[in-house]
Amino acid sequence: MVVGAGWAGARAMTSTSGPGISLMSEFAGLSYYAEVPAVIWDIQRVGPSTGLPTRTAQGDVSMVANLSHGDTEHIVLLPATVEECFRCGQEAFDLAEEFQTLVFVLSDLDLGMNQWMSDPFEFAEPPYRRGKVLDAEAIEKVGKFERYRDVDGDGVPYRTLPGNPHPQAAYFCRGSGHDEAAAYSESAEVYQRNLDRLARKLDTARDRVPAPVLDAMEGATIGIIAFGTSDAPMKEARDMLSAAGVATDYLRLRALPLNDAVTEFIDGHEHVFVVEQNRDAQMAGLIKLHCGDVAHKLTSLLHYDGLPIHARFIADGVTAKVGQKVEV
Repeated sequence: MVVGAGWAGARAMTSTSGPGISLMSEFAGLSYYAEVPAVIWDIQRVGPSTGLPTRTAQGDVSMVANLSHGDTEHIVLLPATVEECFRCGQEAFDLAEEFQTLVFVLSDLDLGMNQWMSDPFEFAEPPYRRGKVLDAEAIEKVGKFERYRDVDGDGVPYRTLPGNPHPQAAYFCRGSGHDEAAAYSESAEVYQRNLDRLARKLDTARDRVPAPVLDAMEGATIGIIAFGTSDAPMKEARDMLSAAGVATDYLRLRALPLNDAVTEFIDGHEHVFVVEQNRDAQMAGLIKLHCGDVAHKLTSLLHYDGLPIHARFIADGVTAKVGQKVEV
């Protein structure tokens, strides 16, 4: 329903948890390949399977980043507070329409169901970013419309919405092989060209999604990367470390795909810890794929017992590596 509404021009979203996303993974691939904007909120909880339905986790990172079979990559937003969740409401729709793709917002049970204090929300001012939508007048000016052609070199094609009366506006929206004009094709060359354009589109998105937030300390040689609800205990843990003479720089990720700011952060430190609430170091794995040569600097701090991560766990993990005890 959400993908169909997005195709029709509506801004549509639904919320679920990991099992619901597993059930609907085929439609994630349809949204990505047919290039239909849609938004899915994932309130992450412990898995696999039913897992612990009333406990929190960050275990869906790798699943939503590449959900669907084949070569797929999605935009993912990583809010840390209820205020950021509120702002992500519009941002997710803007990005979905700007890049004509599925956008996941990764909340978690801690953020989605517990009580949090927040400053009053600030409403964003319109207009919304609807992206490259052509009306009948615009098609008449350009003279030709092909749904999946990259006109501007950024990987993002132009689209039309149902109800556009121009005779060139209609096209087949298909999840099967298609060429630039949306005609069915099993040509190897056409298919590879389309996948390359989709990758180029996500490369364009790297610098358009919310940028990482850097909080630096003077003289720090140790870096810490975290995201989502790890943020609040991260701040407390850094205070504890600082009191013990361990200075740390902190990079909070706010979105996927990752950009060069992450590589530069890792490159600028002797050692970097990646804090996340899952067993398999899912975000660290994505960072290693992106950062290549500097990935050897990473150490994972993994918290996955279903309870919210706490500052002592982070501080103890860092000091175990640097060999300096931190007192409460």
